[in-house]
Amino acid sequence: MRATITSARLRFKRLSGLAVCCVALVAASGRGEDLFLAARDVAARYDAQLEALAAWCDAQGLAAEAQKTRAWLRQHDPNRVYIAVLPRGEGPPALPDDTPAKVVQWHERFWQLRRQQASALEGLARRAVRADRASLAFSLALAAIRENPDQPAIRRLLGFQKYRDGWYTQYEVRNLKSGRVWHPKFGWIPREHVRRYEEGMRYSGGAWISAAEDARRHREMATGWVVETEHYAIRTNHSLEAGVALGEKLEQLYRVWRQLFVRYFATEAEVIALFDARPQPRPVRPLPKHQVFFYRDRDEYVGALQSKSPNIELSSGFYMDGVAHFFAGKGYDERTLYHEATHQLFHESRPVSPLAGRQGNFWIIEGIAMYMESLREEDGFYVLGGLDDVRMNDARFRLLRDGFYVPLAEFVGFGMEKLQSDKRIRTLYSQAAGLTHFLVHYDGGRYRDALVAYLGAVYSGRDGPQTLSQLTGVSLGELDKQYRQFMEQEPKPAAVDSQ
Repeated sequence: MRATITSARLRFKRLSGLAVCCVALVAASGRGEDLFLAARDVAARYDAQLEALAAWCDAQGLAAEAQKTRAWLRQHDPNRVYIAVLPRGEGPPALPDDTPAKVVQWHERFWQLRRQQASALEGLARRAVRADRASLAFSLALAAIRENPDQPAIRRLLGFQKYRDGWYTQYEVRNLKSGRVWHPKFGWIPREHVRRYEEGMRYSGGAWISAAEDARRHREMATGWVVETEHYAIRTNHSLEAGVALGEKLEQLYRVWRQLFVRYFATEAEVIALFDARPQPRPVRPLPKHQVFFYRDRDEYVGALQSKSPNIELSSGFYMDGVAHFFAGKGYDERTLYHEATHQLFHESRPVSPLAGRQGNFWIIEGIAMYMESLREEDGFYVLGGLDDVRMNDARFRLLRDGFYVPLAEFVGFGMEKLQSDKRIRTLYSQAAGLTHFLVHYDGGRYRDALVAYLGAVYSGRDGPQTLSQLTGVSLGELDKQYRQFMEQEPKPAAVDSQ
């Protein structure tokens, strides 16, 4: 997401059609301003249409439907990112056969308005592509798919295609066509094996064996289960079920990461190509599967890795040499899972310099991983961030109560070794977490594109002491001031729209 330096900046304060994620518009030209005005008009019209529908519900005595219609417009917390969880099936949720006629009428009108809004947002996204505003185009597309999960062009953009009665990726379609199905406990298995798996049998080496025998054969990591998902290959000696559950969490992280950081791993031309309206999606540089080891318990994890990392017993996750390592049982930490898996995604999704973060700017490598720790699913959305997140609580305490802060002019000079050997390491990590949250959310997302460009520069080794200033268009001293102002906000309770 290329950062554009300009003094003329326009941003959304409240656009319900862009509720999936906050979007900051940088007006680099008249075309940028036209897009802002058009998006504002689309959002205002949609607000009015939904409010009119809610008023009709009030008049008809449909209190629940009126509430749901207005809830669709509810503002999100600007210090959180929301990405809609897309349904697998096609079409709006079916109403019961005995649904009153007025409720059916409301349902049809509600979905008609949502489809119209999705089409309008898709049109704006295509205009943004033609105006060389690829990052804005992607954000508009995500907003469109929240309104209408069946918007064909946007589904294709996100890598889905229609198959049978739902939306699936090419990987999923290949499995389904081969007669395999995804089982929430056992992963991809032949359809005809489902019943026997659920009865406690396992298919191994061309024969059926008991689950107990299967566990005995896989109790060592060298002969552990290998669970494959679309983007991960997970080896585990805990259990088949644990490997599958871990794979689902990692795939969730991957989907969110890919949508937020598309311009990290794809060029602007490649993002524009994703908007090609041809029936089959055009993949952006297919990536190898990410390798993960998931040990039975902490003891096995420590035993396997202590020769590689002397202090491994202090950790609950570790990424090194192309493999992410985690363990089950006591000490397992989901935030650490997302943290280390984020390192893996950034490191393996594009060419990375061996000097990344060594000479300076190391804080953002850890900061973005700490930000991604906050991933959770709430009421139909994947949600990230929040001033009340544990990392932000720590950062605010250190800054506002302890008065601790290393100015950015000095902080960007910390390389990996310098930061990790500093006696203040925990406090420095807290500051890194706070600054990253600031860059994601400040002023409606003003610096979000610059943040992604900054990450790209750091990981490719093209960064220097002034890289962050150059990409944001303001001095490091001014960023220090803005950060303090940002952190002085009071946390607000989460406000998540209902689906």
